[in-house]
Amino acid sequence: MYKFLLDLSLILISTKLLGLLTRKFHLPQVVGALLAGLFLGPAFLNIITETSFIQHSAEIGVIVLMFCAGMGTDVKELKECGKASFVIALLGVAVPLAGGFGVAYFFNRAGMIDSDASSTILLQNIFIGVILTATSVSITVETLKELGKLKTRSGNAILGAAIIDDIIGIVCLTVVSSFADDSVKISWVLLKILGFFVFSGLGGWLFYQFFRRWCNTGRAMQRYTIVAFVYCLLMAFAAENFFGVADITGAFIAGVIISMTQREELLASKFDVLSYLYLSPIFFASIGLQVTMPAMSGAIIAFALSLTIVAVLSKVIGCGFGAKLCGYKNYQCKRIGVGMISRGEVALIVASKGAALGLIGSAFLGPVILVVVVTTIITPVLLKWTFRGGPQAPIEIKEHHLADKHEDIAAIRSGEK
Repeated sequence: MYKFLLDLSLILISTKLLGLLTRKFHLPQVVGALLAGLFLGPAFLNIITETSFIQHSAEIGVIVLMFCAGMGTDVKELKECGKASFVIALLGVAVPLAGGFGVAYFFNRAGMIDSDASSTILLQNIFIGVILTATSVSITVETLKELGKLKTRSGNAILGAAIIDDIIGIVCLTVVSSFADDSVKISWVLLKILGFFVFSGLGGWLFYQFFRRWCNTGRAMQRYTIVAFVYCLLMAFAAENFFGVADITGAFIAGVIISMTQREELLASKFDVLSYLYLSPIFFASIGLQVTMPAMSGAIIAFALSLTIVAVLSKVIGCGFGAKLCGYKNYQCKRIGVGMISRGEVALIVASKGAALGLIGSAFLGPVILVVVVTTIITPVLLKWTFRGGPQAPIEIKEHHLADKHEDIAAIRSGEK
């Protein structure tokens, strides 16, 4: 009955120790937290299995993480990155979709891989591409926060593109699912997505007006944190439950609304402690706990390696090229492309939905798991490498051209320009 206390203590201490170990090797501490989940879970030692307690705590963890990212966002820069974020997200979906389909088309042929999926081979191949369109920006957010680069122009572009990427990914999943399940209606899904943005805009404006005026009354500061957290949770719930949009999208938008008030620094400091002490370790460890290593044949291993390589390159090329089209400099394009690599738990969720609809066979789950593990671990490593040689970001950046100046200096010092 009380084993969850033991599980929690093991997760917290192992993520911290491995985080410190990875930092000694000049790697982001989030890598250590991910490895802790792998070592403790079914993939290696099998000491901890994912329970409902861990699942729910991890879900709250990623919600708070994205809420903090929203509070740390420069709204002016986010608006100016809007068009660029759309282009980056569009190519960041199109290129992986084509790449995943190409790999699946080559391997998913009669006699090469035994698939127990009920859908046609064409739909299976397309769905493999849909899985690669996913982006788990939470890993990138944590790494950027650790590096002090969340408020840079590259960081804002990644955040904006990730939100749009999530919407486009939902549309792609819906389109493919509609061919396998007649109950899925594309028009209804698109209408709900539009409704979510209307709801977010109107509800966000009303909450902003209330919160700003309430803060001016001089009431106890502790109440601000509670009200902000309630707003975050309600936005996350509404996004997922009523509109079919990821809960982290609702949490991020809630954070952006809070960032426009005069209490964002106070609130961010409170939530950062909560996230660091309890929620973030559980979330990152839970990703590793979901990983199991099924038996794989030679053809499956070749498919898994090919799919992983394409998963990495397609995001770098697609998002990087999109950033280049929008006027970003070469080193910024590299950072944006790398920041969108991680598939994380998002790809696992998409794969599970596809398996339920018969769009992907059990033989393909192993390669998807490998993609999740590799992209999740290498993203923070590569992202830190793209920022190497630069100065620490200032505590607060009010104008985006100041962020550009710091990034330019960093690029010159590291020989990237």
